[in-house]
Amino acid sequence: MEKWWNNAVVYQVYPASYQDSNGDGIGDLPGITKRLDYIKKLGVDIVWLSPIYKSPQVDNGYDISDYQAINPDFGNMDDFDKLLKKAHDLGLKIMMDLVVNHTSDAHKWFQESRKGKDNPYRDYYIWRDGKDGKAPNNWGSFFMGPAWKYDEQSGQYYLHLFAPEQPDLNWENPNVRHSVFDMMNWWADKGVDGFRMDVINYISKPEGLPNALKQKDELYANPEPLVANGHRIHEFLQEMNKNVMSNHKTVTVGEAPAVTTDEAKRYANLSGAELDMVFQFEHMGLDGNKNPALGRWSDRKVALSDLRDNLTKWQKSLYGEAWNSLYWNNHDQPRVVSRFGNDTTEEYRVLSAKMLATMLHFQQGTPFVFEGEEIGMTNAYFKNLSDYVDLDSINSYHQIVDEQHLLDGPTMLKYMGMHSRDNARTPMQWDASENAGFSTGKPWEHMNSCYKEINVEQALKDPNSVFYYYQELIKLRHTMPVIIDGKYELVEGNDKDPEVYAYTRRDKDTTLLIILNYTNKNLNRSYEVPDNAKLLISNYSDDLGNDIRPYEAKVYQF
Repeated sequence: MEKWWNNAVVYQVYPASYQDSNGDGIGDLPGITKRLDYIKKLGVDIVWLSPIYKSPQVDNGYDISDYQAINPDFGNMDDFDKLLKKAHDLGLKIMMDLVVNHTSDAHKWFQESRKGKDNPYRDYYIWRDGKDGKAPNNWGSFFMGPAWKYDEQSGQYYLHLFAPEQPDLNWENPNVRHSVFDMMNWWADKGVDGFRMDVINYISKPEGLPNALKQKDELYANPEPLVANGHRIHEFLQEMNKNVMSNHKTVTVGEAPAVTTDEAKRYANLSGAELDMVFQFEHMGLDGNKNPALGRWSDRKVALSDLRDNLTKWQKSLYGEAWNSLYWNNHDQPRVVSRFGNDTTEEYRVLSAKMLATMLHFQQGTPFVFEGEEIGMTNAYFKNLSDYVDLDSINSYHQIVDEQHLLDGPTMLKYMGMHSRDNARTPMQWDASENAGFSTGKPWEHMNSCYKEINVEQALKDPNSVFYYYQELIKLRHTMPVIIDGKYELVEGNDKDPEVYAYTRRDKDTTLLIILNYTNKNLNRSYEVPDNAKLLISNYSDDLGNDIRPYEAKVYQF
């Protein structure tokens, strides 16, 4: 069944880093409103706003203290209404970030919950007695340290899978579920067009909250195998769909760490009973450290064979049964051109950014573009720990270097230069003026030093820029049904090629052949390209046939 978002492209805005309108160094809603014409020019359909709610900002807005109020740093509800109206006037839809695995400890629900075991809000959160003077189980927080905090005021521990200031909601309590559904309906009635749901597959916790498996180097066990895709998750999401999504023309994408293709077919089934699509992270974990105690902290480059195998698995497994989301970047991931491409020279940066865009945008699913990706923004490569703002990165440094002595400081800083979330959160680069045109004040996050060379103003002047290439890819998705519905197949024998990724998309009328050089080498490959084939798009100005140049991407239509 065709859905309105099947041929749509989503553009993610991280509000604090997009455009500051009042000189306080923090991006805001009026700033985003001012830049909507630019977003429209790119050609996307949906704008996803990272959290804009009232928040103490312990985790950059993913700790919400009031779901129905705007963070004063970003403006007020009137500013939001203006943004929504202008977006709709331009034909853009707005997707809100929904964070309902946890709230802030400043939320009124938690403030009440702490008052004692007989408070009506006590059961809105997960409270437990300790065991032998210790936490209720051995779970670690995803932000380092234990996942439990003892509350002197009420004499029990509460669960926080993330920061201690982010207590987990108790979804077993029907009052919690209906409070969340009421809030979602309030936003949908206001006119928002969809929800991106933060770690939504963590909301169903295992019965009895048992200990998790602990690795020998770990201080605390990783709870993810127990909390991801829990036993009641599909029940909860079907209830949410019945109470909210089925009553509105919304689009939903659930962030689902540790999701399998089989689970994704249930979450994002084409029947539409739960979510419209999920974010999976398998391709984002391919360059993690070989030592599990170090997690993502490494500087390994992803082998093409691993990347191709993973993308192919998701394309083939979900075809005809569920819908994929397609992404390289978001507010939690390093810049793709630095990670999977090559930012060592300007020529390679532009070529590899376009090659990676081609790889993704010709696959089946809904593509997500993160602010700055469309101009080929790179990692910031900060040199000093004091340059970092991201709580998770700073905590990781102290635990891995100072407490566990698993790495020395310079090595950890090198790994942070590749994988810290700060890489995504440096302010948007609009022009070559001071602070890249982002703010007249001191930005909340350090600028990326490359802004004088890489910025929107420069990209819009250059007909061969990454921006115009993305614009063309988006136009093709809007106009070619084969990109939406065509079957995906690897070219025969390509599964063994360590340097070139070649696949086809095919429907009854059209075949597309996508050829991608993942290396900085000149290669020679022979593919059966018919004489009548048309070169649909390429990141070079000419076509040398079987000679494939560094980071070359070309798509033939026949």
